[in-house]
Amino acid sequence: MKVSCGTDITEITRIKDAIEREGQKFITEIYTENEIKYCESKKNAKYQHYAARFAAKEAIYKAISSFLDNKFEVSWKNAEILNTDSGKPYVVFHDVNFEERIVNIDISLSHSKENAIANVTILYN
Repeated sequence: MKVSCGTDITEITRIKDAIEREGQKFITEIYTENEIKYCESKKNAKYQHYAARFAAKEAIYKAISSFLDNKFEVSWKNAEILNTDSGKPYVVFHDVNFEERIVNIDISLSHSKENAIANVTILYN
């Protein structure tokens, strides 16, 4: 077994500006329907949640890049960030076959007024 990790920090204003500038084009390119629904439900704090998910997707890419043959094997929507009923984030992969390699994946998200951060740890074969 091997362990890989990825961390990313994102300025919330960067994501807010991109959403306000590009609108649905940016949102639908980066986020799944479930992620959009979740973030939009947060009303005034929605940009913090969009930024946290953006950081999570970057951190996931950093963690899995060690076993990718080609960085274009994955796209933004291949990793979906969801939450358990208790609020703990978790990852669901779509249209990629990482189940054979990844034994366990753990993700942690946090945000302040200015920044969102994500940390991902993967146990893989």
